Amino acid sequence: MIGRLRGVLLEKQPPHILLDVQGVGYELDAPMTTFYSLPALGETVTLHTHLVVREDAQLLYGFADKRDREIFRELIRLSGVGPKLALALMSGLSADELVRAVQAQDSRALVRVPGVGKKTAERLLIELRDRFKAWDSLPDSLRGLTPQAMPVSPPSHANDAVSALIALGYKPQEASRAVAAVEEEGLSSEELIRRALKGMVSA
Repeated sequence: MIGRLRGVLLEKQPPHILLDVQGVGYELDAPMTTFYSLPALGETVTLHTHLVVREDAQLLYGFADKRDREIFRELIRLSGVGPKLALALMSGLSADELVRAVQAQDSRALVRVPGVGKKTAERLLIELRDRFKAWDSLPDSLRGLTPQAMPVSPPSHANDAVSALIALGYKPQEASRAVAAVEEEGLSSEELIRRALKGMVSA
């Protein structure tokens, strides 16, 4: 099992990351909460990882915080929740928001995430309730995660943001509208995604 990787960040195209660890390139998928805390390309980063082994593939998932990885593992233990849906949940809702939604049994917060209908949301809330009972408070590192300062972005960052939202499960038209609604000159793709996700979840 690969539990942690420390290396040079080579690529970051949500939800995909390429990390160079002593000459070996590791491909990982990560939720947007992790992307918001990534350094610039070429810098060193440490990610806590979870390896999923299937008959046809070995998939590696990376997280900036151990608690994020714990939430991911709790989610994929549930019936009907695979890694893709878990990443979508963790991208549409911060760890703090997800835990609060479960503790308050607030299904409205979950149904705004692609792939989660009302019945699925209600089932997830019931199954997660006991697992999240002890998670009354979260460390500051999980609250109000914001992207690091980025240089002025080229126009292609809007396309990158749309592609990332589609990869997270949103419909192309929905993703395009969400990004267009928050697009401003100089925003990085990560910031566009963060704003678009916030707009869709709060809509």
